[in-house]
Amino acid sequence: MPTHDSAKKRVRQNAKRRLRNKDIRTRLTNCARSFEKTLAEGDIDAASTAAAKVESVYNRAVSKGVIPKARAARKISRVNQRLNAAKNA
Repeated sequence: MPTHDSAKKRVRQNAKRRLRNKDIRTRLTNCARSFEKTLAEGDIDAASTAAAKVESVYNRAVSKGVIPKARAARKISRVNQRLNAAKNA
């Protein structure tokens, strides 16, 4: 356990940040799963709405510093590729 006041504060800050990041990461996976579910059901309109939400949530995670910008761009690109493939099929 830390003994200095600044180290104690750092432990508190890290705990807060860990919980906030965990919440954001959970939201990312849940949005991606809901997109996959609507895509599997064949509802293209709902999948399109879910894809827009996925993009929004990933961009928000990037702005908060939870995930890197390149990872978000890659995930968003893959979501859009799957949506376009479903629209064209």
